[in-house]
Amino acid sequence: MSQITEKLKKGENLSFEESKALFSDLMEGKYPENLIIEVLESFIKKGETKDELAGGIFVLRSKASKVKTDSHTIDTCGTGGDGKNSLNISTAAAIVLASMGIKVAKHGNKAVSSNCGSADVLQELKININLKPDEAEKSINEFNFAFMFAPNYHSAMKHVGPARKKIQKKTIFNLIGPLSNPAQVKRQVVGVFDKKWMRPFAEALRENNVIHAYIVHSDDGRDEISPFEKTTIIELNNGNINEFIIDPQQLGIKLTNKNNLTGKSALYNSQKIIEIFKGKFNEFSQAVALNVAAGLIVSDNEYEFKDAFKKAESYLKTGNVFKYLTKIQMK
Repeated sequence: MSQITEKLKKGENLSFEESKALFSDLMEGKYPENLIIEVLESFIKKGETKDELAGGIFVLRSKASKVKTDSHTIDTCGTGGDGKNSLNISTAAAIVLASMGIKVAKHGNKAVSSNCGSADVLQELKININLKPDEAEKSINEFNFAFMFAPNYHSAMKHVGPARKKIQKKTIFNLIGPLSNPAQVKRQVVGVFDKKWMRPFAEALRENNVIHAYIVHSDDGRDEISPFEKTTIIELNNGNINEFIIDPQQLGIKLTNKNNLTGKSALYNSQKIIEIFKGKFNEFSQAVALNVAAGLIVSDNEYEFKDAFKKAESYLKTGNVFKYLTKIQMK
């Protein structure tokens, strides 16, 4: 057993370099399953730090199959696990942003903690979720959008998969997975299931040279910007971290039916997405517009949240997103 794993077992925090060394060994299959379980449970017991998250992100990004893209490309994803079983807000927002001309390298998976993950709903929308790295690059360049299905890009994760299944709890991999985009994006909107992770996420992304990010968690417990309650935003912008609140009432949002954001099957969720892409106005379209606004800001296309939201809201009403969707669907 290494000095690093001994430190963890004693409840001591790891440095960024120690975390990188540990995750390199984990991702190279150097640890037996029983020791992987011990390591992951030690993290859970003591609580993960920004340096430990940053080290894990660094290794996952470096071991992933690479997708080459420019520094203006963004990702929108959440950690999941907020228990809300919502419609696929960040996935819909990613397609809207791409249709507005912003390059989006969307990273995601099938459902784990909900009925319908990003890969499930995109499949239902007839979008190819099995693009190879060169195909993803081509798709981003041609259509501003590609989906990278996490298991296809993170083959090294196979070494820790069985141990994660046995633990049956959220582990550090649930935290670093959404931050480990194979396109190594420098701009990101990330929702978290628990407010306590907001600042550590921002600091871990800063350590991995991310330029502009929004880390979001709403007062009604969503890993998205909510149309119903205030949302706390931790913003990382060129190395500076600051915190502010988005209040939907101040943006003129007066919708109250939370049931209209509840997701069901992939088919149901895809139908709801198509409705708002065709211009339907409801709680879901407002939630998507809020999260599109965040994407407009982290891509440096807008600078004031209210302006970004109004732009997203108006654009959704045009029905142009549906026309764009038909271009990126598999024929």
